[in-house]
Amino acid sequence: MPSGGATILHADLDAFYASVEQLLDPALRGRPIAVGGGPRGGVVLAASYEAKRFGVQGGMPGWRAARLCPELRFVRGHFSEYQRLGDAVMAVLADFTPLVERISIDEAFLDVSGSTHLFGPPEAIGATIRRRVRVDIGLPISVGAARTKHLAKIASQVAKPDGLVVVRPGFEREFLDPLPVGLIWGVGPVNQKRLADQGIRTIGELAQTPSSAVERLLGYAVGRKLNAMALDEDPRRIVTDHRARSVGAQSALPRRSPEPEDLRAVLAHLADRITRRMRAKDLAGRTVTVRVRFPGMHAVTRSHTLREPVAATLTLTEIAERLVWSAINDAPAPCEITLLAVSVSNLTEQRTIQLELDLPPQDPWRPGTDAGAARRAVDGSMDRIRSRFGGDAVGYLPVVLRNGGVVPDEFRELAEHEL
Repeated sequence: MPSGGATILHADLDAFYASVEQLLDPALRGRPIAVGGGPRGGVVLAASYEAKRFGVQGGMPGWRAARLCPELRFVRGHFSEYQRLGDAVMAVLADFTPLVERISIDEAFLDVSGSTHLFGPPEAIGATIRRRVRVDIGLPISVGAARTKHLAKIASQVAKPDGLVVVRPGFEREFLDPLPVGLIWGVGPVNQKRLADQGIRTIGELAQTPSSAVERLLGYAVGRKLNAMALDEDPRRIVTDHRARSVGAQSALPRRSPEPEDLRAVLAHLADRITRRMRAKDLAGRTVTVRVRFPGMHAVTRSHTLREPVAATLTLTEIAERLVWSAINDAPAPCEITLLAVSVSNLTEQRTIQLELDLPPQDPWRPGTDAGAARRAVDGSMDRIRSRFGGDAVGYLPVVLRNGGVVPDEFRELAEHEL
């Protein structure tokens, strides 16, 4: 476990997407706004703190948000500005320490143990970071400081909005015990309810519960992890060199019975997002994994490892489709699904493709066959068109005709893990 003072910081921009919109348009400052959605439909992507006071949340239908807050202003997202300003904040953090672990577009961990002799104690560094981000960039940011990453993240959540919380060594239990268990990283609404049904509502109550009891309630892996977090047992260090091990995408679905055309459209959309990112980095992968979630949060995973790495959209679509139907066919009838996820791992560099001799059988999943090379050639042409004319300029028919994409792909890609 990291030792010494509260030298692990977690910096988290407040209501980032909405705050950026208020920065770009001063007329929106201090007003309840929602990014995305609208009073007649669509999904709210993010909400300002002024809107959150009325109960407006990201992922909420626009019509419901408008009912909760009649003065709500809906705005379109400026996705390139989110990336630019998020990068600018990370540059500020790097001024204080080279040990910065970015975990999303708007948050990062820092290890400032080697910086205190230059910038003062952790609380002074946190205060300076907040001032720099506010003055130089114009955005509010909350900072938590503690001896562990887990505790620093909780501290930053307690600090919101626009605050600083330092958990001094020796006072961890005093800080943690009265907090709601939902603040623990990874505790979602379902597990929170299961814990509450057993009388476990605070982190202190979870810490006092034997690990074996939590494991029986939530499963071995989840129960063991959450019990350790409640006890503030977190040995993780700051990791600055994130080498991509996989790339994936997912789509939540209205509860529905699986239909071949619907599933193919969703999987083609996911495969398109994944392979575009892979090809942009000259990568391909050998292992395809799908996750199918059914009602009640029950999920099934299927995977297939190929002899050769692939990065063709149509190939990934077909493999994912076969794996998803395998999971669905094994599920008890009647079957409904609520989420589909696809990922590709065992990544390797693929700048060129070695063509194979024109001998049967011509497997289109092998990139070196005529059929496989043709798929990559089509993808390459589409990538160049999109680069010049935009992501919506061209696409595969199931993706173009898909009606379920209520969340812009630009927003999804900002939230997903970057290669």
